[in-house]
Amino acid sequence: MQKDHSGQSDLSIIILNYNGRLWLEKLLPSLRKNYLERSGYFVDVVVVDNDSSDDSIDYIRSLEWIKLIETGKNGGYAFGNNVALKEAKARYVMLLNSDTEIPETGGDLDLLIRYMDGNENAGIITPRLNLENGAMDPACHRGEPTPWASIAYFLKLEKLFSKSETFAKYHQKYKNLKEIHTIDACTGAAMLVRKSAMDKVGLLDERFFMYAEDLDWCKRFRENGFNIIFYPDVNIIHHKYKSGILNRDDEMRSKTRVWFYNTMLLYYDKHYASSYPKFFRWFLKTCIKRKTGNQGNN
Repeated sequence: MQKDHSGQSDLSIIILNYNGRLWLEKLLPSLRKNYLERSGYFVDVVVVDNDSSDDSIDYIRSLEWIKLIETGKNGGYAFGNNVALKEAKARYVMLLNSDTEIPETGGDLDLLIRYMDGNENAGIITPRLNLENGAMDPACHRGEPTPWASIAYFLKLEKLFSKSETFAKYHQKYKNLKEIHTIDACTGAAMLVRKSAMDKVGLLDERFFMYAEDLDWCKRFRENGFNIIFYPDVNIIHHKYKSGILNRDDEMRSKTRVWFYNTMLLYYDKHYASSYPKFFRWFLKTCIKRKTGNQGNN
């Protein structure tokens, strides 16, 4: 938990909320009981609310150990997190989704801090994220989505040849998932970031409303000489697919499909369009439209 500390904080955990009281009621008690009360570091917790219309605010305000920031609008994932990142003073900051949960065992985030303290080239570190069925969330262990990696993924070559370095570049399952190692990117659902590295790299790109902002951030960290680390000995539960593209609410599912479609193309346009023929963009656009229900507007 937060301890008497007159100097710099060690870790600031940032949780973005949008109409997520039910998820916060899972995450925040587990975070306090299973990590904060056991931690040897000075840790503060910030919840950023993107203009929720449920009663999230009342719940957050009832927890005295939480700092609440109200943005006043739903400006997206990057926007909301950046509001808190701009104010962060800790040595490390951690983005943590509201739909995650800290397990009773295996969720010691102190291990991530110790690793970062001992490895100055590490800019971002991710724990292993487990889905509710115990399987690893593949988004926490990703390669760079180059045009070839994307084509192999959309054509399901990665699924057919999951241990192939040629065809499985996007999720890199050919690597030993039981050992600490470098990856190209992880998910913003749970990433711990070195603040001094972030000051050099910059904040999240707010052009990405939802999806791909984590990929973009990791790429920029790598381009500035920092490693992205996968640390499987720390585990966090990710209640994935309760929001976003596979949400049961048809309207929300439709909206997030469009966001996914547009941000994937935005990522390609930002990093690859100038180096590849127009055919690649057309092919990527076609694949994404099929995968997301033929929606999008680019």
